[in-house]
Amino acid sequence: MTPAQKVASWLSKAKRAVAFTGAGISTESGIPDFRSPNGVWTNNQPVYFDEFLRSESARHEYWRQKSLTHLEFHDAQPNTGHRILADWEQRGQIVGVITQNIDGLHQVAGNKHVWELHGTAREIGCLSCASRWPADGLVQQFLETDVVPTCSKCGGLLKHATVSFGQGLPDDVMSAAAQRSRQADLFLALGSSLVVYPAAGLPEKAKSCGARLVIINNTETPLDWRADLVIRERLGETLQQIDAALKKHESA
Repeated sequence: MTPAQKVASWLSKAKRAVAFTGAGISTESGIPDFRSPNGVWTNNQPVYFDEFLRSESARHEYWRQKSLTHLEFHDAQPNTGHRILADWEQRGQIVGVITQNIDGLHQVAGNKHVWELHGTAREIGCLSCASRWPADGLVQQFLETDVVPTCSKCGGLLKHATVSFGQGLPDDVMSAAAQRSRQADLFLALGSSLVVYPAAGLPEKAKSCGARLVIINNTETPLDWRADLVIRERLGETLQQIDAALKKHESA
């Protein structure tokens, strides 16, 4: 039995399987891993949340960096991996997707149950009144004027609805993701280096509660030793192999 066939067999029997995705699933859509050697956080000093709150120049630098990353994935489309996960959710093979990504491509692909641990770059939020707007218009406004926008409703500070360095993860999302992880009988960690906490603690939480843990990533992770199966291959191709084996298993 190949590794893909083994995962397909486990997936066919699972009742509460969860997919957990990192940057590796979106690089195949042309979105760079921001922590890669050529990534934004390698070439730019990130703006910490407390700096954003207290410094006008820090807010300008934040918007400059975010506008660059926004342009990086503005036209990105879901790839085969995204579409397979959406199909699995629709077929009841997984209950949903927990993601570290901020690109929103799981929803574009068709997933309905997505827990975005680090928020979404598709929206801008006011830190005072919590109003939200689509990001495209405000990013374009900044690029044209070089002026950091403020909330049109209350004058508050605006930032992308993403988790900045030094900013806590949204409690409601993290709580829901932790609950899904504890309840999982199969946990698929896909395209994540599993080094950014507290998100990276979810696979270990699932494993500790009795789930099978599968890690698919092109490099080693700190949790490989805990996994029931590690596949170190291209994620999109591997998911295609698993999907083909799963459909064959279902039709047998």
